[in-house]
Amino acid sequence: MTGVSAPECGWAAALCVGCAGWLALAGESRRRRARALCAGFPGGAGPRVPVGERVSGWLRSRAGAFGGEWLCLPVAVLVAAAGASVLPLVAGACAVPLVRRGLQAAGRRRAAGRRAEAVVALCAATAGELRAGAQPARALMDAAGATGGLGKDETAVVAAVRFGGDTPAALRQAAQVPGADGLVGLAACWQVAVDGGAGLAAGLDRLEDALRAEYDQRHSLRAQLTGAWSTVVVLAVLPVVGLALGAAMGAHPLRVLLHTPAGIGCLGAGALLEGAGLWWAGRIVRTAESG
Repeated sequence: MTGVSAPECGWAAALCVGCAGWLALAGESRRRRARALCAGFPGGAGPRVPVGERVSGWLRSRAGAFGGEWLCLPVAVLVAAAGASVLPLVAGACAVPLVRRGLQAAGRRRAAGRRAEAVVALCAATAGELRAGAQPARALMDAAGATGGLGKDETAVVAAVRFGGDTPAALRQAAQVPGADGLVGLAACWQVAVDGGAGLAAGLDRLEDALRAEYDQRHSLRAQLTGAWSTVVVLAVLPVVGLALGAAMGAHPLRVLLHTPAGIGCLGAGALLEGAGLWWAGRIVRTAESG
């Protein structure tokens, strides 16, 4: 009877660990749907479910509290099992905070884009309310509630509008959030309308046109830079492709890189060069986007 070799056991264990990590970290959307379904039951208890489903749901909800950066650990476990070395585990643990920073920066950029779009919608909705006969204060409050263009500072701005406070100052304070720069123009229009008696709706129309043109230009630039981002992704994947080709040819690249002094030196130098190249390429693309 043929026995199972140790490398095959290691690969099987690593595959099981990777699958378990992926299934655990993929439970966030299921957790949100379960909460939405249980929201209508008293106390949030919901219908009776089997014990196994409750245990698996609890495990997924605990794992779903972590971010996507923790996927580095199952990948590190797989590489460590394939190369029979602890170096990939150390690298995976060090990569978690770096990946978290990158994901948080990407999330901030997406939030800034959504905020800019909401400000454009706020100007359009306010101008529409004014043409419908609403007073400026009521128009701004209704538009803010419908579009969310004031974000977390909506309470302060609405309080200033309702109780006769310094509305332009409140709008300028709200404009300090990334992506809300258009609120500075709204504050200027409000100041001119109050002090000089100019038409607020006409000013908001011009402001909306300017903000929308800037927003469309930014999106067009991002679409044109898709090829550059593809180059960055290819640059990141090339080392993995090289390792896969070496393994397919029987060269055992992981054994060389993880168990020989020359391989460890080449691995460290390659990792530094790869990180520098990715950082530089990403910086060039982000500078072009912001410019």
